[in-house]
Amino acid sequence: MPHIQQLDAHVADLIAAGEVVERPASVVKELVENAIDAGASAVVVEIQRGGMGAIRVTDNGCGIAPAELPTAFLRHATSKLRTPEDLGKIGTLGFRGEALAAISAVSRVDILTRQKGAGSGASLHLEGGVPSQVEEAGAPEGTTILIRDLFYNTPARLKFMKKDSAETAAVAGLMQHLALSHPNISFKFVKDGMEALHTPGDGKLDSTVYAALGRDFAKSLVPVEGRGGDVAVSGFVTAPLMGRGSRSMQVFFVNGRFIKSQLLTAALEEGYRNQIMKGKFPGCVLAVTLPVAAVDVNVHPAKTQVKFAREREVFDAVYHTVLDCLAAKGSPISAPKPAEQAVNPRQDFFQAMDARTYRERGAKPAERTPEAGKPAAWPMGRQTAAPQQPARPAERPAAPRPSWNTEWRSGSKVADSAAEKTVYRTSQTPGRPIGSALGKPPASVAARPAEQAASERPAVPAAEVPATPEAPKRPFVPAIPMEQQTLDLPEQQTIEPVREAPWRIAGEVLHTYIICESGDGCVWLIDKHAAHERINFDRMKASQEPPMRQTLLKPIAAELEREDGQLLLENLPLLEQFGFACEDFGDGAILVREVPADIDAADAVATLEEFAENLRTGRDLAEKRENLLHTMACKAAIKGGWTSDVSELRVLVEKVQSGEVRFCPHGRPVAVKLTKYELEKMFKRA
Repeated sequence: MPHIQQLDAHVADLIAAGEVVERPASVVKELVENAIDAGASAVVVEIQRGGMGAIRVTDNGCGIAPAELPTAFLRHATSKLRTPEDLGKIGTLGFRGEALAAISAVSRVDILTRQKGAGSGASLHLEGGVPSQVEEAGAPEGTTILIRDLFYNTPARLKFMKKDSAETAAVAGLMQHLALSHPNISFKFVKDGMEALHTPGDGKLDSTVYAALGRDFAKSLVPVEGRGGDVAVSGFVTAPLMGRGSRSMQVFFVNGRFIKSQLLTAALEEGYRNQIMKGKFPGCVLAVTLPVAAVDVNVHPAKTQVKFAREREVFDAVYHTVLDCLAAKGSPISAPKPAEQAVNPRQDFFQAMDARTYRERGAKPAERTPEAGKPAAWPMGRQTAAPQQPARPAERPAAPRPSWNTEWRSGSKVADSAAEKTVYRTSQTPGRPIGSALGKPPASVAARPAEQAASERPAVPAAEVPATPEAPKRPFVPAIPMEQQTLDLPEQQTIEPVREAPWRIAGEVLHTYIICESGDGCVWLIDKHAAHERINFDRMKASQEPPMRQTLLKPIAAELEREDGQLLLENLPLLEQFGFACEDFGDGAILVREVPADIDAADAVATLEEFAENLRTGRDLAEKRENLLHTMACKAAIKGGWTSDVSELRVLVEKVQSGEVRFCPHGRPVAVKLTKYELEKMFKRA
């Protein structure tokens, strides 16, 4: 059995550094938080090669005394805690005294500082955690720390570092959150000599949001402010119609500390219930302020997670603040109009009234006109009043109204009987077909034999018939030249009748679920969105050709979260394979010039946001490609709530009934089967 012994101090420092310093963004976070705690009103962060080359953080805070410089880089050395009681009321961002010691253990550090009012400053150099002598130096008020050669003495950590662009994006995202958490401080971020972020530091959150997250996102926000007990909530949330494709733009702060909290996310989205589109997520910049004793910030090494003493109180404060704000602004989703007030711009007859209304109006022709003296609004266009004619005796009994036949043992959707002919009559001219008032007969009348149409025409005396000059006869030209009529022509092929489908569509409910009856007496409920999504996914996955593209007349500038934008720019060739033509637009934005033909241009930004989330979670290229196909198939599928044509529903039902489609790409069932016995059991008949 190996002996137990105490670790070397250097090894212990390296282990501690692994918990605190994960990547260059971790170094920037610790140094900037120290600058904020020092009372700085301006902070400048400069990095090279994503932070792996150099990191410089400059602030105008209180500075460090020359005699305390070596002590500041010792483990558990801090100016923010004194007694055990202080652990229960932490009001600063840093408090454990491990940041400077961990950073210096894996890098080369130079620090230059001067206290306010001091005549001169001091400098110190450390390498691998070992300090040199403190030297007097001229310096401005505040502190400047330069970090070089990060992980130079721990090469095993270097292989876990990502590309410089990815590390730069991580630092940029961190600077956004730090700037939003303290709008009273001016933050400046410079990457490889180029300024990427600069906030005014005027104490106004809206101006900081504009500078950090962009104009488009800032324009979509509405202010919120509320209080519940000791919990105060303030900030901005997006309007319901401006939902995002992911949760990447949800930013929460607790007592000035950026955190990630499922509790706050759930409270925010609960406030948007029934007010935001399905599959969309609200964005926000919310600051939660509560007593420091009511929150524990020492539950995570990176301090990005906290624990609330009264979670229900925090949840209610955020939920009611968001809900009251949306109610005060007025929900943009208006209530549907009553059926009698509905406007149908297409003047589609069968879409403008239900079956019951049609039957009632069909049974009472005199009540069809909405106003006296006006013809009914039929779908064929504007009608002109026909001269009044005396009604003639009926020539044959009225034919029954046509009804759609979807029986599973019949053919395609046709009228009840092809031999039966229905004569539609207007309310003002009950003895005349509706097409006569328009000057053009309907298809059913035009298709009659000439003899039958002539017999129905009223007789006109010969004296009243004007003489018409006889048109000159044209020579007969055969369709096939005479010299080719002796050639052998291919025999006419007989088309086999379409097989009868062993099912019928009984209808559709909630504009989402198809009701289908199969030949074995079972009832199927089919989710049309899930079925169509699976069909799209299988088609895209099996296709060997690149998808068709549509070039946008006006390119779209997608302002995404910094890390998401950089992740998409690193995978531009992969996006090209899916039909997206994108390029770097600068300042974290992506310019979209082409989108796949199956995707609506309005969904381009939301699709890219989901792409970024899929690229982040995918482990290998094959998994990433499949995740992207899931998103493409979902965006191109018909949505629940859409009105679908019967022919579209028949295609979906055929795919499901044939067993080709069973589950959607996300694993959800496409159809639910109810047997006759199960139905009879529900009604106590079995």
